[in-house]
Amino acid sequence: MTMQTAGIHHITAFAGNPQENVDFYAGVLGLRLVKKTINFDAPEVYHLYFGNEAGSPGTIITFFPFPGSRKGRIGGGQVGITTYVVPTGSLGFWENRLASFGIETEKVNRFSEQYLQFTDNEGLRLELVEREEGPDSQWAFGGIPADKAIKGFGGAVLFSVNPARTMDALERLLGLSKVGEDAGYARFRATGDLGNVIDVPLAAVERGSDGAGAVHHIAWRAKDFDQHAEWRSSVEAYGYRPTPIIDRQYFNALYFREAGGILFEIATDPPGFARDEPAEELGEKLMLAGMVRTASRPD
Repeated sequence: MTMQTAGIHHITAFAGNPQENVDFYAGVLGLRLVKKTINFDAPEVYHLYFGNEAGSPGTIITFFPFPGSRKGRIGGGQVGITTYVVPTGSLGFWENRLASFGIETEKVNRFSEQYLQFTDNEGLRLELVEREEGPDSQWAFGGIPADKAIKGFGGAVLFSVNPARTMDALERLLGLSKVGEDAGYARFRATGDLGNVIDVPLAAVERGSDGAGAVHHIAWRAKDFDQHAEWRSSVEAYGYRPTPIIDRQYFNALYFREAGGILFEIATDPPGFARDEPAEELGEKLMLAGMVRTASRPD
């Protein structure tokens, strides 16, 4: 039986100026900066995490901010659009809020849902959609009341250079269910209530390039460490070559690039972001590797 991920764990993108990154995601979108640390693979660079009040899986967008970095080009082999979900009845609030910051928006429709699309300060493509499912955020910040606040991810639009292969991996490897097709997109749904709706353009998209304003990878959820090991075996059995399991301090990770060019990660839900600082103080200090006070996996 095919394993099933609950949906998106996190999405990681490139950025330029770190303060401008914080100003947009915390100041404009009202997300909580839940962790300030460094890029494990390039320790001279910050790694910033934004999410709901706890940084729950399905709410986390993370950034590698490289000051002065080149501009990326959004295209095939990337998350093309990151989708956030907001409470029903709040899209008008967000349209007005974004306008107050001088951010241009556009309304589009897919699968009988209306989306409010815009870009961040680097050109990363984002959209908001109203849905009932998923718990409301408990984080109120910057004039955004909790009943209007972003809940987390609604999902993502994956830009693939080989859509048929990407869609096969979504179904036969990750266990998503195909919902249908509409307006040139295929839709897939995972089992969770956040980060669970994935759209894929049916036509191949010209390959993009890394840089500020582009997504580096998308991570899918594994419920625990034991299941994570099973996921690695499943990825190998499907025909991909995953990395070894890597301890990323707040979750364990493995990576592989699927045939449509997109870098996939599978990440564990535990241990979470409160393992090295109190939940009420998340994101207030720069946390470095080796500062953890608890073990990364159960005995």
